[in-house]
Order: sequence, then C-alpha cells, then structure tokens
Amino acid sequence: MMMKINIKRNIILAAIAASLGITSCGDDFVEVDPPYGINSDSYFTAEDDYYNALIGTYDILQSTYANVILGEIASDNAHAGGESATDVIGWQQVDRMQHTPVNDNLDDIWDWNFAGVYRASFMLENADNIDFEGKSQLLAEAHFLRAYFNFELLKWFGPIPIKPEGRFTLGEAKTIPRSSKAEVYALIEQDLTYAEENLAVNAPEVGRVTKGAAQALLGKVYLYQDKFSEAATELQKVINSGKYHLYGTQGDEDYANLFEYSAENSAESVFEIQYTGTEGAGFGCLQCSEGNVMVGFSGIRGYAGPVFESGYGFNLPTEEAYNSFESGDARQEVSLLDIEAWAAETGATYNIGNQDEVTGHTGYYNRKYLPRQNDNLGDANLTQPNNYRAIRYADVLLMAAEALNRGGIDDAQARAYLNMVRDRAGLAPVDDSGTSLTEQIYMDRRSEMIGEGHRFFDLVRTGRAEQFIDGFTTGKNEVFPIPLEEIQFAQGNWDQNAGY
Repeated sequence: MMMKINIKRNIILAAIAASLGITSCGDDFVEVDPPYGINSDSYFTAEDDYYNALIGTYDILQSTYANVILGEIASDNAHAGGESATDVIGWQQVDRMQHTPVNDNLDDIWDWNFAGVYRASFMLENADNIDFEGKSQLLAEAHFLRAYFNFELLKWFGPIPIKPEGRFTLGEAKTIPRSSKAEVYALIEQDLTYAEENLAVNAPEVGRVTKGAAQALLGKVYLYQDKFSEAATELQKVINSGKYHLYGTQGDEDYANLFEYSAENSAESVFEIQYTGTEGAGFGCLQCSEGNVMVGFSGIRGYAGPVFESGYGFNLPTEEAYNSFESGDARQEVSLLDIEAWAAETGATYNIGNQDEVTGHTGYYNRKYLPRQNDNLGDANLTQPNNYRAIRYADVLLMAAEALNRGGIDDAQARAYLNMVRDRAGLAPVDDSGTSLTEQIYMDRRSEMIGEGHRFFDLVRTGRAEQFIDGFTTGKNEVFPIPLEEIQFAQGNWDQNAGY
C-alpha cells in the first residue's frame, strides 16, 4: 500500500501540514501557525513542494471518521451509544435531533473540512508558479479534494462561503457571504470536471484518486441535485470502464471478508481513504491520528473473545435496522453483529454502557468497522488501520440505478444494476418498475450501505427524513447549524440556518 507508506515517511510533513492551514477555534476559517514560515513566496518553487502539499491535503481526509460516525448516528440506522447518555454529548444531541450551534462535534466537521478546502486551495492558487511534467495530475487531485471537502460541507451545513480563486484569509468571514447551494454545486462540478479530464485512469500510488473516482463523485453530486440524466451519464462511465467489479459473490469467503484488511483497495473500491495503525495517537488531537478513530469508538465495550478488540461502544445499529434486511440477505451478517448471538456462539464476554432508551444499547454493532485484533501501535482505540471505502462500486451501481429510474430514463437498465447488487447478496432479482422500483432501490441502498455514513443524507435528499428519523423537523434538520463561533466571526455577515 504505497500511499500509506509514502504519506507517513516524509518527516517534513508535520511542518507542511501546519503551514497549509489547520483550522482551530481561532479567527475565521483558519489559523496558520506562523513559526514554520511557509507561504506562497517561499514555497511552491519545486516539484516536491506540490507533491508534499498534496500529501498534506490528503492527510485531512483521515478526519472523515467524524463525518461517517455522526452521519450514522443522525439517521435511523444507529444510536449514539457510549458509556452513558452524556458520553460525547454532541453525538447524543444529534441522535435526539436536539443539537444546537454549540456542538463541538459538528464544529469538528466544519473545521476539518474547511482545513481540507484551505490546503487544496493553497495548491491551486499557486498552480502557475512553475511547470513540470505531471503537474496537471497533481492539480487535478487538488481539484478533486477541494470538491470532496466542499461537498461534505454543503451536505452538512447547506450554503457555505466559497472562494474559487484560492484560500480564505483572516477577516474574510466578515466580507465573503455564504454562497447559494447552486453556486457551491457549480464550483464542485467545475472542480470535478477538471479532475475527470486530467486525472490518470490508474492511480500513480495506491490511495490517490483516479478518473473513475472523479466520475463517480460527479455522478453523486448530480444525483443530489436531481440531475438524473447527468448523473446516469457519469456513473455509467465508471461502470463501462471495466475497472471495477463487485468483490466476491454471495457465499464466497471474499464477500464475507469484504471489510477486512485483505480486501482494502480492491476492484470493489472506487475511492478509498487510507488509514494505518503504525503511528500512535491521543485524545488531545484525535484528527492527528493516522488510524481510523471511528473503528475504536464503534468497538464492543469491555469485549474479550475472538476476532475483535474492545472499544467504546458508540454507533450502535438499531434493532429496526437489523430487521430491515430481507430474509436471506447475506449483507445482514456481514454488516451487523448481534452481540448476544455472537457471545453464545463463541463464549465472548462484553459490557453494556449507555442504557438510555433513545440513545443507548441495542444489542447490535457495526460489524463493517469493528476493530479487529491486530498489532497496531499506541492506543488501540485510536489507531485502527481499517480503510474507509468512501465510494464503493456497489454504491455506483445503486446510484446509477436510481438515476435511470427516477429520471424516467431506462428502468430495464436500472433493474439490471440493482439486481447485480442483489445477486451478490444472495437475493432473487426484482422485476419492478416505476415508483415500485424506486422504493426497492431505496431499500437495497440502505441494506448495502448501512454503517457507512450515507443514510441520513439519502433520506434528506429524497425528502423522506421526517418519515424515518425520530425528532426530525422538516425545514430545519435537513442541515446542521453553523457553529456559533463562525457566526460570531462573521459579525452579522452570515445568517444562521433556519430553526437554529
């Protein structure tokens, strides 16, 4: 896994990353640590500068664990869990749909994603400093990453400030408005179109984005806007490329191990965020961890037994989610762990933490991202090496099916894509059409993607959130509040999201 190794081996990366804008609770979007003294005058004068800056931008992707775990908790898929109903209070509030602009966990998502935007933008505003072979590939990756971070911000917070020409500077929160959703989407589409045109078909290193990743993300962005024809076109480019396939078939050992280390960076994965367990971490800077923090936090409390390591017991799938699978669906066992059945089978023991009826223990765990026994360094709960499959090929097939069906384009092809995913899960093909097919796609999308942070946003974009999420208020909870400190920094330039 070359990218995992190369990202970690550069000793100067810590200085580079800090100089490229780690967001904090300081003024506005970013606070740059001045002792390093790296700026556009002293940097981006050699090819290695662009490469190392790109590594620093990729590094922010590891904070995606926060988006994923909180995206599950916000949906009807999972309870917050933890030790008690006040453990990580920001997650508990989101689970109850009682979050406010004062929420450290939502603030993290704002800060870390804007840090990613900042780092990518620093590269792009210095795109013309020098020329070298392969520069267009590096810039295309920066465009992709800026689009990815902006898309996450748009999903979570609605209209956001954008600055297409480069970085935000201190004080600009008072002068740059929150752009409309249409304007943000336009910038995202522009960045991804550039990326698609300039990215390599095959990644230069494992973990770096490809043309297929840009096409898949662009298709997803179109789908979120109900631009069904455009979405279908981009997603079918990925399908027709022949580069990807479903990993294993129903009943195969490979399928059962889809989310194990052995299946990382496979042909099933279109865009995968890399993690490693070879570097320690601490609670003083969770986003500094090179491991997937979500995995340890999702682990079984007080666990002793085979296969898994213990964890903090957050992100607990609900009984309703467990029962939502069709009879005979192989995804149920691969995705969710029934802890009582597992303990009876293996003799494993465990503890129960939070027993609150709304946010507490359910008897189920997110098996896809449970910590496995391994030799990771440091705090095992913070340095798990499980990669996150941000865009899987099954996701592409289901999004394409939805676009073709909801756009009235081709129900036959939509069924074909859906049935590929169902067949892999051991289910019979469907022959539905029209709205009946739409509902079947929604059902299979939940079963396929459960535990991966997509459900809340799928419900919101299709107008079904209030129907499924307890406490959800239409007209308010489609987005989360802008962190209070950001509203204060803007000094009246930004309005808070409605209802907050």
